[in-house]
Amino acid sequence: MEEKKIQVDIKVPNQTRYLSLIGKIGEDIANELYRYSGDRETLAYHINLVLTEAMANAIRHANASDPDKIVRVVIFFEADELVIQVHDSGQGFDINNIPTPNAENILEDRGRGISLIRSLMDSVCYRTMKGGNILEMTKKLQ
Repeated sequence: MEEKKIQVDIKVPNQTRYLSLIGKIGEDIANELYRYSGDRETLAYHINLVLTEAMANAIRHANASDPDKIVRVVIFFEADELVIQVHDSGQGFDINNIPTPNAENILEDRGRGISLIRSLMDSVCYRTMKGGNILEMTKKLQ
């Protein structure tokens, strides 16, 4: 069966109370993938986790918990990949300068979420654009 084209584009108030809702949407999409031959339950859990982490970072760090801002989440398919974009309107940061957590810095407030996202997704990039930034996370569907 050929999978229909799906694109989800959601604007979410800059509040952490929406984290589980958006994570659940990502999880539900992952559970419905016809072309994914791996463990869908694990994939769904990972998508929920990366979405929740990425949104929490956007809300708390990029948008500085400003209730007047929004976080935009876009989920779509490109070739055999699931692409998740989390848009923020903050100043941005250099994703390559986030240290990998180790025994010395594991309790610091920054870096664990990005490290977790990198470990669960096949590619992760963060780029600045007019009016904000995009964290793009890609998972191959093999």
